[in-house]
Amino acid sequence: MSNKYGVRPIVGIDFRIGARCLYIGIAKSNQGFLHLNQFLSFHNTENSKLPEEAPELEDVYFIYPFSRIQELNKTTFRPDEYIGIKPQDLLRFSYSPLRHTMKRCLALCPWSFGGKMHFNLHRLLRAIDGNTLLSKLHKEDQGEETEIIRSRETMIQLYQDFPELLDNAYQLLDSCTIHFDFSPNRPSQNLKTYSGSREKDRSLLHQLCEEKLSYRYPSMNSVVLNRLEKELGLIDQMNFISFFLVNWDIITYAQHKGYYHVGRGSGANSIVAYLLGITDVDPIELDLYFERFMNLYRVNPPDFDIDFSTWDRPDMTRYIFDRFGKNGQCALLAAYSTFQYSAAVRELGKVFGLPKHEIDILSDGKVQYEKLDHIAQLILRYAKRMENMPNYLTVHAAGILISEQPIHYFTATDMPPKGFPTTHFDMHVAEDVGLHKFDILGQRGLGKIKDTLEIIRYNQPDIPPIDIHNTKPIMLDPKVNATVKAAQCIGCFYVESPAMRNLIKKLEVDNYLALVAASSIIRPGVAQSGMMREYILRHKDPERRKLAHPVLWDIMPETYGVMVYQEDVIKVAHHFAGLTLGEADVLRRGMSGKFRSREEFQQVKDQFVNNCRGKGYSDQLTMEVWHQIESFAGYAFAKGHSASYAVESYQSLYLKTYFPLEYMVAVLNNGGGYYRPELYVHEARMCGAQVVTCCINKGHWQTTIEGKTIRLGFQLVLNLEHDLIMQILDERNQHGEFKSFDEFLDRVVISKEQLQLLIRIGAFACLGLDKRKLLWQALFNAQHETSLPQQYKLFREERKQFVLPELPVTELENAFDQLELFGFFLIDPFRLGKNMDSYIATTASMMPERINKLFRVVGYLIAIKNTRTSKGDAMQFGTFIDRDGHWIDTVHFPPVSKQYPFKGKGLYEIQGIVRDDFGALNLEVQTMQKIPFMDDPRYV
Repeated sequence: MSNKYGVRPIVGIDFRIGARCLYIGIAKSNQGFLHLNQFLSFHNTENSKLPEEAPELEDVYFIYPFSRIQELNKTTFRPDEYIGIKPQDLLRFSYSPLRHTMKRCLALCPWSFGGKMHFNLHRLLRAIDGNTLLSKLHKEDQGEETEIIRSRETMIQLYQDFPELLDNAYQLLDSCTIHFDFSPNRPSQNLKTYSGSREKDRSLLHQLCEEKLSYRYPSMNSVVLNRLEKELGLIDQMNFISFFLVNWDIITYAQHKGYYHVGRGSGANSIVAYLLGITDVDPIELDLYFERFMNLYRVNPPDFDIDFSTWDRPDMTRYIFDRFGKNGQCALLAAYSTFQYSAAVRELGKVFGLPKHEIDILSDGKVQYEKLDHIAQLILRYAKRMENMPNYLTVHAAGILISEQPIHYFTATDMPPKGFPTTHFDMHVAEDVGLHKFDILGQRGLGKIKDTLEIIRYNQPDIPPIDIHNTKPIMLDPKVNATVKAAQCIGCFYVESPAMRNLIKKLEVDNYLALVAASSIIRPGVAQSGMMREYILRHKDPERRKLAHPVLWDIMPETYGVMVYQEDVIKVAHHFAGLTLGEADVLRRGMSGKFRSREEFQQVKDQFVNNCRGKGYSDQLTMEVWHQIESFAGYAFAKGHSASYAVESYQSLYLKTYFPLEYMVAVLNNGGGYYRPELYVHEARMCGAQVVTCCINKGHWQTTIEGKTIRLGFQLVLNLEHDLIMQILDERNQHGEFKSFDEFLDRVVISKEQLQLLIRIGAFACLGLDKRKLLWQALFNAQHETSLPQQYKLFREERKQFVLPELPVTELENAFDQLELFGFFLIDPFRLGKNMDSYIATTASMMPERINKLFRVVGYLIAIKNTRTSKGDAMQFGTFIDRDGHWIDTVHFPPVSKQYPFKGKGLYEIQGIVRDDFGALNLEVQTMQKIPFMDDPRYV
């Protein structure tokens, strides 16, 4: 540990049940800390009660508070056990037989609070934790107010009658030594070797790269070989070989299981990662900035964020723990959930017993502090102190640690519901000690790609196998690029949102490299800094490019001198401001909120300004460039990261272009995307599908396709139970299709409510019976609702049959049942508007003729994006489809938003001015009214 402040740390664990202290374990050494962590972790994992007396652990001292010794009536002690005497215990100790065992006794003065204010805050936190009023907080559930730091002189005075207690305490502490390296050049604590030795690791890495060279680069050249040689040398020099091989191992297992993945992060800038299959991004083709991926000034290994399908990720996590964690060397990384101000106000309001309406007023923040009563002022003051304090431990979204030492060498662990041990510290502390995480994430986009390929195999079995990872032909495919240029990207990863769809139109994206840029430009930091607009202007107008500073143009010619990617921060800091690569990386991390020292970050900022002045730049230019860095660096993507996203986008665009129906089925089965399922059903129809409802004889839990007919899955029906559908499918698989409604009731245990859902959604239409008759019969046979185990009947029991009048069900009734149970109609919603003939029949295709002119159109609402202006006023962006099923994008500025608010999903008549925003047309709304649907015939 650092000796910067001249403090020699002693570490240990205060073992408690609730607030009651059992004993305190003090580590004599790092091994003692390991044993303490193992002991605590075992009880955390097993959820077992701590023993009343401490176990004997190697290199550990245990100190019992004097009061605990009396409770236990303990009279014999091991050599590692001591009795802690607090100042308030001294009088009783002087009359206790324990004073005769002085060598086992020592001074115990816990320091829990910095003063009265900290003690008050502690009591408030204990009340929050116990979900109780402060006035009802029991004394035994809180610490002692006397547990404050005391000077050496005060300690000598307190223990003047028993100076031996202080001597024994100092003697114990002097025998303890623990060391962790937090220095800037600290060694990595990750798994040091993959195969057991560095030589074998080095040989394996070189061999793997050589084996894949011809696959990745059929036309090899000196640029590729030189880049590979440079990377391998630096990876070896910085001891990162095992880090690459562990990632390769993870990917190899995924490929063996048929799991799809995307490797992204700064590691995507690496040719070694490309050859190992960790990423599908070619750093030579994209001219990815090597120094963003690795340089001699960078202590941390490169970032590899590896995405798997949401469904595959749990098995990948299990594999990593099985493969690398057999000796306790694996753990999930924790994260700190902190108190936010408004939430802290609410928690404190409850602790002080305020009524809800008063808490709402205080948490809103729009109050005058001086006019509040004493309690309300206390709440606000302490809420401010609680802001950003840790509240509880949660699990990092992706981080897994694989260490050389057992994880318990560094920390105790908990066992959260995920079922894997989890650390007690976050990524920043882990990095400080030299533990660097592996990021294993889940996303639905990969599930869509994998499922589409499986659906193609059964729906179009004559199609040859598709190598979706061979992306270069996909990126050059003219049909795929035409799909991109037309922004026909619904369901496709990262490119389907209204904002991205419009950006693609503005930039006229028709190739992979342009999509890489768009994937980073869309990030909020680039837009907020004004760089998105400037990039578009320079992209469209070559004359505008002349405004770029010559140095910035030389650094970033590909993006017209505009900072678009995260590594542009490093380039500008290094080449424009003359910072070292190490200083530039501190700047990048600081902008991302990942700095560990604000002081260090401020020094780099000052160095940036001073260097720019030394180069003769004006303060105006210097601060303009600094503002651009400051406003977007925390949100921008690394270019390799954007490239990885664009690879997945192109894979999904390829499938959408050539197999649109299969792809839409996969989208629905993977939970959709940016939009609700309704839009993906609509998109399937636009691509030529016939969409039909669920069926007890043909349907499945998931949506399926046969030819061009898409049958919706039962999973889309609201409130329909999964276990019931599994029972129906099992019964159907074992004993064949259901031939009649009565037979279905004989074979399936089902409640009246679930049966009605199936009837109303049309699942029995295959039996040729209308819904009304079935609903009547279901009510009559309500006695079939049972919780008894189902037994297959050898002989069918004839049911009483009734002659019912004709009870026809209209298409309109079916539509409203669909709206209630699916959340959308299976027919054109424009057929359901009341008096639709009285509304104008314009469509989005007419908008190019009405630029800067008034335009009126009827649209069906798809999505709303709420946002605020720079002044804080609420406004919206709307997304509609017209009568032909095509997009209408709308802008609702604050006055219009306030006067003509959205009123839920449905049809709207919209009037406004058509605006051309760099080729993307939108309607600047002036008036808007909702068109009511026809009356629901089920209730009229």
